[in-house]
Amino acid sequence: MGLAIEQYDSAHRPHAAVRELTELFRYRDLIRQLVSRNVKVRYKRSVLGLAWSMLSPLMTMAALSVVFTQVFRPTAPNYPVYLFPGLLLWSFFAQTTSTIAVEVIGGVELWKRIYTPRTAFAVATVCTGLVHLALALGPLFALMLLFRTPFGVALAALPVVILFTALFALGVGLAVAAVAGYFADVADLYQIVLGTWMYFTPVIYPRTILPDRYQWIFRVNPMALFVEAFRMPIYEHTMPPPALLLSLAVLGIATCAFGWWLFTRVADDLARRG
Repeated sequence: MGLAIEQYDSAHRPHAAVRELTELFRYRDLIRQLVSRNVKVRYKRSVLGLAWSMLSPLMTMAALSVVFTQVFRPTAPNYPVYLFPGLLLWSFFAQTTSTIAVEVIGGVELWKRIYTPRTAFAVATVCTGLVHLALALGPLFALMLLFRTPFGVALAALPVVILFTALFALGVGLAVAAVAGYFADVADLYQIVLGTWMYFTPVIYPRTILPDRYQWIFRVNPMALFVEAFRMPIYEHTMPPPALLLSLAVLGIATCAFGWWLFTRVADDLARRG
């Protein structure tokens, strides 16, 4: 009796996006090592160490508060408490997405020497950003105490908003990295886009200062929704409405899925081109 020979059929291979997710789970220890490396490298030669994650956003907040507190006092009392959450979430998004493009494209040469999941650097960058954001929540809560802002159950919504923001950032970062792999100028162009994008997001100013005919800008700006949902439990002491949380979930998951699909589709070609 002859032995049956199993034939390999490439048509039955899982989609690249699914294979990448499976491989990423297998290499989860690598993600932990990359995150540990990123944190240690950032603070290794810093005199303040981890305190720098707290001091840097506080200095930015203090400078902007000196300039804008009087300007926005009628629409945003306790302006520092209004400003700081928006700065934290925007900084997390901007730094994470920018770094993903740099880390991923910089890792192309490594793909040729050893096998690593193509998305490992991107996921590690998001996780590193979450570590920095978690550290920065310390001074945020200290600021709330200083301005006698009440702590309520609404703060339980913060991890949910952060999770959806992280998914959104991962999707945007992967999409930018996928295009930047073919056109190097895209990474620099994205920095310009980020600068403009921030001014269309109510990070520094209250959205109510714009006339009604311009409010549509915030409705079509995903980051305006994320910043608003993150700020509400802190500044307004209220839970984000279910409809807003649902919108964040759809934006985060859909953007992450699109960025993941796009990047995994071109990753092998980027490795060959590199």
